[in-house]
Amino acid sequence: MEDNMMVPEDLLYTESHEWVRVADGIATVGITDFAQHELGEIVFLELPEAGAAVAASEPCGTIEAVKSAEDLISPVSGKVEEKNTEAEEAPELINKSPYEEGWLYRVHLSTPDELENLLTPQEYAKLIEV
Repeated sequence: MEDNMMVPEDLLYTESHEWVRVADGIATVGITDFAQHELGEIVFLELPEAGAAVAASEPCGTIEAVKSAEDLISPVSGKVEEKNTEAEEAPELINKSPYEEGWLYRVHLSTPDELENLLTPQEYAKLIEV
């Protein structure tokens, strides 16, 4: 793993490189530093709308970079509370700040048990070792 790759200890992760921060039954979702680094310059973002239902392991949006477009896979199920309109308008926020300003959307968890299926920071760090 490159030294500059961050794997914050307070998040959960997916094998498809999304992160989840949970507080009071709301999950904030984003893509990891590793994912934004692999994608390169992010130029377009399509996020689920507030009120939309998302399902764990199902596509719910799109991230386009200069070199490719990827489905955004929801790590959890629930109802979207809010999307990051700033990131939609300025997708480069994800490249600059994937864990803070570049969050993607917030979900009111319908199935909190799904969190048990996510990777710990240690498991994720091992997954992205090169």
